[in-house]
Amino acid sequence: MTPRWMLRRIGFYTLIAVVMVFFALPMLWLASEPFDRDPGLTVHWPRWTTANIAATLHNPNVVGSLVNSLILCAVSTAITVALAAAAAYVLSRVRIPGRGAVLYLLLLLSSVVTGTAAMVPIFLMMYELGLINSRLGTAVVLSGGLLPAAIFMLKDFIDSVPSSYEESARVFGASPRQVLTQVVLPIARPGLATILVWSFVNAWGNFLLPFLLLQDTGRQPAAVIIHTMQNEGGATDLRALPVFSLLYSIPVVVLFLLVNKRYGFRFHGGIKG
Repeated sequence: MTPRWMLRRIGFYTLIAVVMVFFALPMLWLASEPFDRDPGLTVHWPRWTTANIAATLHNPNVVGSLVNSLILCAVSTAITVALAAAAAYVLSRVRIPGRGAVLYLLLLLSSVVTGTAAMVPIFLMMYELGLINSRLGTAVVLSGGLLPAAIFMLKDFIDSVPSSYEESARVFGASPRQVLTQVVLPIARPGLATILVWSFVNAWGNFLLPFLLLQDTGRQPAAVIIHTMQNEGGATDLRALPVFSLLYSIPVVVLFLLVNKRYGFRFHGGIKG
């Protein structure tokens, strides 16, 4: 234990402490300010009250926007997981020329479909199809942006499922659909769980697409409504914003904890012996 080694260790732990404080302060603000009689932008010990919660829930857009978010994200996630499972299975099992190039093209498309440059073409296409203010249409567009990366990630899990399992199932008369749904996907459940949470979180926090495609306030999700939390003077409503932010974060945290407890999160496949 030389002085130089000790200095490096002290510097390392100091850096870790600074990073932890950097991330902890917003969490402390989110946990305390909804219950403070005089909420502000600084972290301090709150003067406890529940009046902020009551005042926020009186806003007619709060509960409705959270419900809209749940509907939008549930549909988008279901589409993404279902199509990603089918496409990843095909790319994993069917030997086609240029399969590696297809996978990297999927990653490229995942950044293009939902990129800012694609917003005008997407809006014009949805307008021509009459799907402006359609939650289903918006969910499909969200799924289109998430699907390429979801396929890329899920393929690795399906690659880890031995083909001998499928061959045994076919010997006993299983159809291709049964092989996929009753043999491959149950083994790849950790991957499906990872894709489920990843898709839900990305759809839940997406602001730009719902803002462009859902122009009716009554159909807009919480990611859009949270940007309208202002008081009569046009300033940010510091009584409603912390409460709404806390409510907005609960579904994602609950989903993460439930899925992590059941499956854990891995971004690679593997079968335990």
